[in-house]
Order: sequence, then structure tokens, then C-alpha cells
Amino acid sequence: MPLPSYRIDAMTFSLVARCKNTGMFGVAISSSSPAVAARCAYARAGVGAVASQNITDPTLGPLALDLMAQGLSAPDAVAEVVRRGRFVDYRQVLAVDGQGRTAIHSGPNALGIWTQAAAPDVASGGNMLANDGVPQAIVDGFLATQGHLGDRLIAAMRAGLAAGGEAGPVHSSGMLLVDKVSWPVADLRVDWTEDCPIEGLAALWSLYKPQLDAYLQRALDPRAAPSYGVPGDE
Repeated sequence: MPLPSYRIDAMTFSLVARCKNTGMFGVAISSSSPAVAARCAYARAGVGAVASQNITDPTLGPLALDLMAQGLSAPDAVAEVVRRGRFVDYRQVLAVDGQGRTAIHSGPNALGIWTQAAAPDVASGGNMLANDGVPQAIVDGFLATQGHLGDRLIAAMRAGLAAGGEAGPVHSSGMLLVDKVSWPVADLRVDWTEDCPIEGLAALWSLYKPQLDAYLQRALDPRAAPSYGVPGDE
């Protein structure tokens, strides 16, 4: 069977965000390449969230989180990532920290139409975009939505898609959420589809959201966890 065709350099748009009410952090991202969230989405509870994209260097996300964990602000952490990183003219790095401060680095060799937008608690960037208004539409979509951070991330990605999205079709998407525990409370991915991966992600989130707290409770204290009525689960 022939392999699916896609651009190895990819078209990507994303946002990193913080819920100022709960302190939860999240990343949502979509791309023309497969399994984009596996390489580009990073978050750490109590620290921040980072997206590292455009000819991706997967070391930059953990580095930015380590720097913020050491006390650097998002702007200072991204500046240090740029100072230490290799081939940073080709990279995009987005970060938000525990105070809601944001920072974005977009190297001049980012692909196609690339741009960025930010506000307190949210930052968006993209490359090979259909137009330069997409990241601002993503930020506006996030700010216009209330409720759970996951809902707001989905709304923001839909707003970016409605504003034009990428210059070509996207095939993968993902959403990463962290909150108070050392593991992600949600790590949802559509690794490849010929349909809309953002709508696929939205459907997956709708399925997962009602169970999120129960999964967390089962990890923390299974004695108090609800039963789902499966065999052996009394």
C-alpha cells in the first residue's frame, strides 16, 4: 500500500493558553503532517505550556519548560531558548507561563505565510497559512469563549480554521492539558485523517471531557472513583 503523501516541512497552526481561574495549561495544534502533537506540544502543571513547530526541534519545548520551572518568565525563557537553540531562524516557539505572560519566537526562515498573535494567557502562531490573520483569529476565538480550557482551545482552533487556516489541507491535530498533577489530564490526538482533524479532535474531546475528573480520581484514590459498570468494576 503506498504511503500517504504530505509535506515533511508541514503547515501548522497552534495556540498555547492558561486558564486564569484554575491555573490549567493547554496546547492545541493542527498540521498537514502526521502526529503533529507528538512532536510539538509540551506542558507542565504549575509551570506553563509550549509549542515548538516549523521544521520542528523537539528539544526546545522541554528546554523552555525547564527554564520557566527555574523561575524565568515566558519572554525570558523563549529568549534563552533562542540563544541556546540550533538553527533558530527556522523555528517557531510559543510559550505561556504561570502568570499568563506570553512569548513567541518566529524565525525569519519560517515557511510560507507565517505570523503570530498574543494576549494575556494566550499565544498563537502558524506557518504556511492561508493568510496572515489566522493567529489573531485564534486568539480572538479563545478570548471570546468561556468555560473549560479544553472547550476554549477547541473554539480557538475552529476560529482559526474559519479564518482560512492553512494554505492546504491539515491532517492531524492534538490537545494537551495539564492541571495540578504530574501527568497530563488530557492528551488527545488525531494522528492522521483525510477528514477535518480539528472536528475529529472536537468529537474526541466531547467524549473525553465528561470522564476527565473520574480518570483523575481513579489515579489519586480508586476507592472513591465511580464505577462505569464494566465486568469486574463493582
